[in-house]
Amino acid sequence: MFYSSDNIYILPSRRGKHKIFIGMAPGVGKTYKMLEEAHELKQDGIDVVIGILETHGRKETAMKAAGIELIPQKACIHHNVTLQEMDTDAILQRSPQLVLVDELAHTNVPGSPREKRYQDVEAILAAGIDVYSTVNIQHLESLNDLVARITGVVVRERIPDYLLDEADAVIVIDVTPETLEERLQEGKIYAPEKIEQSLKNFFQRGNLIALRELALREVADTIEEEANSANLARQHCTIHEQVLVCVSTYPDSVQLLRRGARIANYMNARLYAVFVGNPERFLTKEESLHIDTCEKLCRDFGGEFLHYKSQNVANTIAQVAIDHHITQIIVGESQQPSWKRWLKVSFTQRLMNLIRHKKIDLHIISTDK
Repeated sequence: MFYSSDNIYILPSRRGKHKIFIGMAPGVGKTYKMLEEAHELKQDGIDVVIGILETHGRKETAMKAAGIELIPQKACIHHNVTLQEMDTDAILQRSPQLVLVDELAHTNVPGSPREKRYQDVEAILAAGIDVYSTVNIQHLESLNDLVARITGVVVRERIPDYLLDEADAVIVIDVTPETLEERLQEGKIYAPEKIEQSLKNFFQRGNLIALRELALREVADTIEEEANSANLARQHCTIHEQVLVCVSTYPDSVQLLRRGARIANYMNARLYAVFVGNPERFLTKEESLHIDTCEKLCRDFGGEFLHYKSQNVANTIAQVAIDHHITQIIVGESQQPSWKRWLKVSFTQRLMNLIRHKKIDLHIISTDK
């Protein structure tokens, strides 16, 4: 939204288009390819600027940026330290046709108008400006647990899956693990002192093969979903599958939500999450924050979060499933000691008995304790 000289609101005629360059790991060439396309568009007369560029000391990338206007970063002070961030307001004021934004999953300095860089991108798109951005597959929210199991690294900076779903184009920048290892050893990705450590950790051959498969599969799934959606629209069909994830105060609820989002995505289903609290018990501050995190995560996945109070959790979830026409329920494996489960019928068993004749599938997911 902009102001004219008469202080009248002027809405952009269209939302900007978003093209994402995605890869399996740092160094595959996402930023370079983005800059390469930007130069071609600039030669065709398109007004292109760089909003933020993270070269990480890579000379080839820095050289490729030459000739494209760079919007100066703004200084942000945090704990008496001056840090640089992308100046979204300056980009909006400059109002180019296309802006390049590197590292979509970046977290902004505390106190910034928006917490994440992808939220800055959404503001730029809403102003009618096209965006080219880059991201690695390990930053995708629903893959976080899987990436941690593969690489042993918990990725802290993440983007919601809907960014890929809503993007106008997603381009996989693919190289073989062997090529990536060669680039690393030649010093084209990290400084020499980081090479050996990287090869022994994140850049192990097995990790790269698995991450490459994830990147290719993710985009293939997106293309397939678009094709299926187009077919559904032509046939005037509705989506019949509905997925319900049961969250609790246990930390494994975050893993369940991500797993549920993946299942809903594969099934082209609507996602719900439900938390049933005990009306006679107040949540601790930590538990409340955990449930808030689950709710935000559910919404990031495009789902609907349901919150109920009841002493009979199984009955409430069964009724929710019936009311919302749920076809798939996802619950976590019981974290109670086995001797307690022997003394009474488990929650899972009670829920199973309640939905047995309702044509609802129950998925019991084993999660990290």
